[in-house]
Amino acid sequence: MKGGNQSASQRGLTLPRRVRRRLREVGILARADVGLEHQHLARRYVIRGVESGGAIREMGHYVTFAGEDGEPLAYLHPIDAIGVNGVHAVVVAPVLVRVEMLRTGHTYELLITRYRVAAAETGRRPRLESQRLFRGVHGYLELELWGKDKERAGSVVPAFYSRGGELLEVPARFEGVTRALTKAVNCCGCEHAHYLVAIPAALAVVAARSGGSLRTTTPEEVKACKGSG
Repeated sequence: MKGGNQSASQRGLTLPRRVRRRLREVGILARADVGLEHQHLARRYVIRGVESGGAIREMGHYVTFAGEDGEPLAYLHPIDAIGVNGVHAVVVAPVLVRVEMLRTGHTYELLITRYRVAAAETGRRPRLESQRLFRGVHGYLELELWGKDKERAGSVVPAFYSRGGELLEVPARFEGVTRALTKAVNCCGCEHAHYLVAIPAALAVVAARSGGSLRTTTPEEVKACKGSG
Protein backbone atom coordinates (compact mmCIF):
# COMPACT_ATOMS: atom_id res chain seq x y z
CA MET A 1 0.00 0.00 0.00
CA LYS A 2 1.41 3.36 -1.02
CA GLY A 3 0.02 6.84 -0.61
CA GLY A 4 0.58 10.50 0.08
CA ASN A 5 0.93 12.21 3.43
CA GLN A 6 -2.81 12.36 4.06
CA SER A 7 -3.61 8.70 3.26
CA ALA A 8 -5.81 6.76 5.68
CA SER A 9 -2.96 4.31 6.30
CA GLN A 10 -0.97 7.09 7.94
CA ARG A 11 -3.77 7.83 10.40
CA GLY A 12 -3.87 4.31 11.81
CA LEU A 13 -6.86 2.26 12.95
CA THR A 14 -10.24 3.37 11.65
CA LEU A 15 -12.18 3.84 14.88
CA PRO A 16 -15.96 4.27 15.08
CA ARG A 17 -17.11 7.73 16.12
CA ARG A 18 -18.46 6.49 19.44
CA VAL A 19 -15.04 4.97 20.27
CA ARG A 20 -13.22 8.20 19.40
CA ARG A 21 -15.71 10.14 21.52
CA ARG A 22 -15.27 7.79 24.49
CA LEU A 23 -11.46 8.01 24.26
CA ARG A 24 -11.72 11.82 24.38
CA GLU A 25 -14.11 11.67 27.33
CA VAL A 26 -11.74 9.53 29.42
CA GLY A 27 -8.65 11.50 28.38
CA ILE A 28 -6.73 8.89 26.37
CA LEU A 29 -4.69 10.49 23.57
CA ALA A 30 -2.86 8.20 21.15
CA ARG A 31 -1.42 9.90 18.06
CA ALA A 32 -1.23 7.42 15.20
CA ASP A 33 -0.33 9.93 12.46
CA VAL A 34 3.17 9.95 11.00
CA GLY A 35 4.85 12.74 9.07
CA LEU A 36 7.62 13.25 6.53
CA GLU A 37 10.23 15.74 7.77
CA HIS A 38 13.39 17.17 6.22
CA GLN A 39 16.77 17.17 7.98
CA HIS A 40 18.58 20.16 6.53
CA LEU A 41 22.06 19.34 7.86
CA ALA A 42 21.89 15.70 6.77
CA ARG A 43 20.11 16.67 3.53
CA ARG A 44 17.60 13.88 3.73
CA TYR A 45 14.02 13.11 4.69
CA VAL A 46 13.00 11.14 7.77
CA ILE A 47 9.73 9.94 9.26
CA ARG A 48 8.47 11.35 12.53
CA GLY A 49 6.18 9.61 15.02
CA VAL A 50 5.06 10.10 18.61
CA GLU A 51 4.71 7.25 21.10
CA SER A 52 1.52 7.98 22.99
CA GLY A 53 -1.55 6.61 24.75
CA GLY A 54 -2.56 4.81 27.91
CA ALA A 55 -5.53 3.19 29.57
CA ILE A 56 -8.30 3.09 32.10
CA ARG A 57 -9.88 -0.13 33.38
CA GLU A 58 -12.54 -0.04 30.68
CA MET A 59 -10.32 0.55 27.65
CA GLY A 60 -6.89 1.48 26.33
CA HIS A 61 -5.33 2.88 23.15
CA TYR A 62 -1.61 3.06 22.42
CA VAL A 63 0.80 3.76 19.55
CA THR A 64 4.51 3.04 19.42
CA PHE A 65 7.23 2.61 16.79
CA ALA A 66 9.91 0.03 16.04
CA GLY A 67 12.64 -0.67 13.51
CA GLU A 68 12.10 -2.84 10.42
CA ASP A 69 12.79 -6.02 12.35
CA GLY A 70 10.74 -5.00 15.37
CA GLU A 71 13.74 -3.80 17.37
CA PRO A 72 13.34 -0.93 19.87
CA LEU A 73 14.42 2.50 18.62
CA ALA A 74 15.92 5.30 20.67
CA TYR A 75 13.64 8.29 20.99
CA LEU A 76 14.69 11.77 19.94
CA HIS A 77 13.47 13.13 23.27
CA PRO A 78 10.78 12.41 25.87
CA ILE A 79 7.70 14.64 26.23
CA ASP A 80 6.61 15.97 29.60
CA ALA A 81 2.85 16.12 29.23
CA ILE A 82 0.20 17.64 31.48
CA GLY A 83 -1.81 14.74 32.84
CA VAL A 84 -1.57 11.04 31.96
CA ASN A 85 -2.45 8.74 29.05
CA GLY A 86 -1.05 11.19 26.49
CA VAL A 87 2.15 11.79 24.55
CA HIS A 88 5.39 10.22 25.80
CA ALA A 89 8.27 10.49 23.30
CA VAL A 90 9.23 11.57 19.77
CA VAL A 91 11.08 9.33 17.30
CA VAL A 92 12.54 10.10 13.85
CA ALA A 93 14.11 7.57 11.44
CA PRO A 94 14.35 6.84 7.70
CA VAL A 95 12.15 3.75 8.22
CA LEU A 96 9.53 3.31 10.94
CA VAL A 97 7.17 0.49 11.82
CA ARG A 98 4.11 1.82 13.61
CA VAL A 99 2.33 -0.54 15.99
CA GLU A 100 -1.11 0.52 17.21
CA MET A 101 -3.44 -1.31 19.59
CA LEU A 102 -6.92 -0.63 20.94
CA ARG A 103 -8.44 -2.49 23.89
CA THR A 104 -12.08 -2.48 24.92
CA GLY A 105 -12.48 -4.74 27.92
CA HIS A 106 -10.91 -8.06 26.88
CA THR A 107 -11.14 -7.37 23.12
CA TYR A 108 -8.15 -6.07 21.15
CA GLU A 109 -7.44 -4.53 17.74
CA LEU A 110 -3.90 -4.48 16.32
CA LEU A 111 -2.41 -2.76 13.28
CA ILE A 112 1.26 -2.97 12.24
CA THR A 113 2.35 -0.71 9.37
CA ARG A 114 5.77 -0.05 7.85
CA TYR A 115 6.72 3.39 6.47
CA ARG A 116 9.56 4.24 4.09
CA VAL A 117 10.70 7.39 2.32
CA ALA A 118 10.25 6.73 -1.40
CA ALA A 119 12.88 7.69 -3.96
CA ALA A 120 12.20 11.16 -5.36
CA GLU A 121 13.16 13.14 -8.40
CA THR A 122 15.81 15.78 -7.86
CA GLY A 123 14.37 18.86 -6.21
CA ARG A 124 11.00 17.27 -5.43
CA ARG A 125 9.61 16.16 -2.09
CA PRO A 126 9.44 12.34 -1.89
CA ARG A 127 6.33 10.35 -1.12
CA LEU A 128 5.85 8.41 2.08
CA GLU A 129 5.28 4.74 1.28
CA SER A 130 3.27 2.53 3.63
CA GLN A 131 2.71 -1.22 3.81
CA ARG A 132 0.38 -3.07 6.14
CA LEU A 133 2.27 -5.92 7.81
CA PHE A 134 -0.42 -7.29 10.15
CA ARG A 135 -4.04 -6.56 11.04
CA GLY A 136 -5.68 -8.29 13.97
CA VAL A 137 -9.44 -7.83 14.49
CA HIS A 138 -11.43 -8.72 17.60
CA GLY A 139 -8.53 -10.40 19.36
CA TYR A 140 -9.24 -11.78 22.82
CA LEU A 141 -7.29 -12.04 26.06
CA GLU A 142 -9.11 -13.32 29.14
CA LEU A 143 -6.59 -11.93 31.63
CA GLU A 144 -7.32 -8.68 33.48
CA LEU A 145 -3.93 -7.09 32.98
CA TRP A 146 -5.20 -3.81 34.41
CA GLY A 147 -6.15 -5.56 37.68
CA LYS A 148 -5.77 -8.99 39.24
CA ASP A 149 -3.50 -10.34 36.47
CA LYS A 150 -1.24 -7.28 36.33
CA GLU A 151 1.91 -9.32 37.01
CA ARG A 152 1.43 -11.07 33.62
CA ALA A 153 1.55 -7.79 31.70
CA GLY A 154 4.46 -7.72 29.27
CA SER A 155 4.55 -11.50 28.80
CA VAL A 156 1.30 -12.21 26.95
CA VAL A 157 -0.55 -11.12 23.80
CA PRO A 158 -4.16 -11.48 22.65
CA ALA A 159 -5.18 -14.29 20.30
CA PHE A 160 -6.30 -13.11 16.85
CA TYR A 161 -8.33 -15.17 14.38
CA SER A 162 -9.30 -15.01 10.72
CA ARG A 163 -12.95 -14.64 9.75
CA GLY A 164 -12.97 -18.40 9.33
CA GLY A 165 -11.78 -18.96 12.88
CA GLU A 166 -8.16 -19.83 12.12
CA LEU A 167 -5.44 -18.52 14.42
CA LEU A 168 -3.50 -15.56 13.01
CA GLU A 169 0.00 -15.32 14.41
CA VAL A 170 1.74 -11.97 14.76
CA PRO A 171 5.02 -12.07 12.77
CA ALA A 172 7.76 -13.39 15.05
CA ARG A 173 9.90 -10.25 14.74
CA PHE A 174 7.03 -8.17 16.14
CA GLU A 175 6.17 -10.38 19.11
CA GLY A 176 8.22 -8.24 21.51
CA VAL A 177 6.60 -4.95 20.57
CA THR A 178 3.15 -6.59 20.60
CA ARG A 179 3.74 -7.80 24.18
CA ALA A 180 4.81 -4.28 25.11
CA LEU A 181 1.67 -2.78 23.56
CA THR A 182 -0.57 -5.31 25.26
CA LYS A 183 0.89 -4.06 28.53
CA ALA A 184 0.57 -0.42 27.44
CA VAL A 185 -3.17 -0.62 26.66
CA ASN A 186 -3.64 -1.91 30.21
CA CYS A 187 -1.40 0.72 31.85
CA CYS A 188 -3.93 2.86 33.72
CA GLY A 189 -2.75 6.44 34.11
CA CYS A 190 0.25 5.87 31.82
CA GLU A 191 3.10 8.37 32.18
CA HIS A 192 5.98 6.75 30.28
CA ALA A 193 7.05 5.17 27.00
CA HIS A 194 6.62 1.39 26.80
CA TYR A 195 8.84 0.56 23.80
CA LEU A 196 10.97 3.47 22.62
CA VAL A 197 14.14 3.72 24.69
CA ALA A 198 16.43 6.52 25.85
CA ILE A 199 19.72 6.86 24.00
CA PRO A 200 22.79 6.87 26.29
CA ALA A 201 24.39 10.31 26.47
CA ALA A 202 27.65 9.09 24.92
CA LEU A 203 25.84 7.55 21.95
CA ALA A 204 24.17 10.85 21.20
CA VAL A 205 27.54 11.82 19.68
CA VAL A 206 27.18 8.97 17.19
CA ALA A 207 23.65 10.09 16.34
CA ALA A 208 24.81 13.65 15.74
CA ARG A 209 27.65 12.48 13.48
CA SER A 210 25.23 10.35 11.46
CA GLY A 211 22.95 13.29 10.71
CA GLY A 212 20.74 13.15 13.77
CA SER A 213 19.32 9.68 13.17
CA LEU A 214 18.57 7.87 16.41
CA ARG A 215 18.82 4.16 15.69
CA THR A 216 20.07 0.87 17.09
CA THR A 217 23.83 1.25 17.53
CA THR A 218 26.42 -1.38 16.73
CA PRO A 219 28.93 -2.82 19.25
CA GLU A 220 31.69 -1.00 17.36
CA GLU A 221 29.92 2.33 17.84
CA VAL A 222 29.42 1.64 21.54
CA LYS A 223 33.15 0.89 21.87
CA ALA A 224 34.04 4.06 19.96
CA CYS A 225 31.87 6.16 22.27
CA LYS A 226 33.46 4.64 25.36
CA GLY A 227 36.89 5.28 23.95
CA SER A 228 36.08 8.94 23.22
CA GLY A 229 34.62 9.53 26.67
